[in-house]
Amino acid sequence: MQRLSLLVFVLSLIVVGVGCSSDDDTSSDRAETIRFMTYNIEDVRTGDVKRADHPRLERAAARIQTLRPDVLLVNELSYDQQGGPDVEDGDSPGQNAQRFVDQYLSQPRSDSLQPVRYQTVMLPVNTGISSGFDLNNDGEIVETVPEVPSTPPDGSVPPQNDAGRAYGGDTWGFGTFPGHYGMALFVREDLKVLTDSIRTFRLYPWSRLPGAEVPTDSVTGEPFYSSEEWEALRLSSKSHWDIPIELPNGDLIHVLASHPTPPTFDGAADRNGHRNHDEIRFWQEYISGADHIVDDSSKTGGLASDASFVIMGDQNADPDEGDTYGTPIADLLNHDRVQSIQPEATPAGQSAFPDLDADDTARWGLRVDYVIPSEDLNVVASGVWRPTGGEAKELEVSDHFPVWVDVSIPASTSSK
Repeated sequence: MQRLSLLVFVLSLIVVGVGCSSDDDTSSDRAETIRFMTYNIEDVRTGDVKRADHPRLERAAARIQTLRPDVLLVNELSYDQQGGPDVEDGDSPGQNAQRFVDQYLSQPRSDSLQPVRYQTVMLPVNTGISSGFDLNNDGEIVETVPEVPSTPPDGSVPPQNDAGRAYGGDTWGFGTFPGHYGMALFVREDLKVLTDSIRTFRLYPWSRLPGAEVPTDSVTGEPFYSSEEWEALRLSSKSHWDIPIELPNGDLIHVLASHPTPPTFDGAADRNGHRNHDEIRFWQEYISGADHIVDDSSKTGGLASDASFVIMGDQNADPDEGDTYGTPIADLLNHDRVQSIQPEATPAGQSAFPDLDADDTARWGLRVDYVIPSEDLNVVASGVWRPTGGEAKELEVSDHFPVWVDVSIPASTSSK
């Protein structure tokens, strides 16, 4: 972004109460304004965050330093674990989020930007984890992690190969290696992540969800999955997380994070469409307090009826366009516990991408990325950030744009 336009943009963010607030904003007698942002940075891997000069990550960090979210969910940052590329023997798993902070976010990306530091939450995902089943029904069970193409020197998105696709087709969630397409939460350092109260639903069986239907081949009329596969198959293609965050004034907000599978790349049974639908529907059940829900530590039940929350992530579904099976995201936005807000690009951002609708969050022309606050939170601003002017074509980072929502929580709100 050019120096002058960047300065104007940053000043405008300060006016609407962007993150990293002043002491007055976080004092006990003032409302607390928090910026929540989700950003799919498109297939970033361990080797990418280990190097300090990755071009796409430098540009992604500049956008994050410009927008300065207080709570940031990043999709498609690989969860580093044994079996993944560039993970060394003995490395502790789940360090890629902190590497992104240390290598990129904590260093100013230009003279006009300030570094940001976060505490990070990075947890295991289902993507790229062998299932032991022939989940894509190609007649072969592929369990050996293949060699996959590495990131090109220019930092562009690495391609897939046939071996990676064959392996990914039989994993719990599509990924060409363990931890592929993971996610991570970045939280402002003076906010408190209640780590002992985090709930994950990575292992929750799809068949346990009331109303779930076995995808059926529309040509043969046969269920796509065998009964054994259906009983074992996990709902989450990555995971579903409930991460409680305590604000300086004592208020508590639950970040509900997920990244459902795209409702495509399947076949006549529309198995990915059905899964995407039910991955999104899981949040409807959870915020309704459903008692059928059990987390990965065997605790049962959904979210408390008086809890504040923000649902975040790339949901791979548009309310009224695309290949979605049913209307899962529209149903979620119409739930009586959420606010159906619609962040949009600025006029300049819209002019830079005239082929997109103002609310489209992906370059292929759909609204798929969401920050959805609970009905009790006071929304003061929101937006879809797009590069403008000559930068629109020059500064490619991802096929998604950052989406943000500012919420103001009165100091008098009781902790939940």
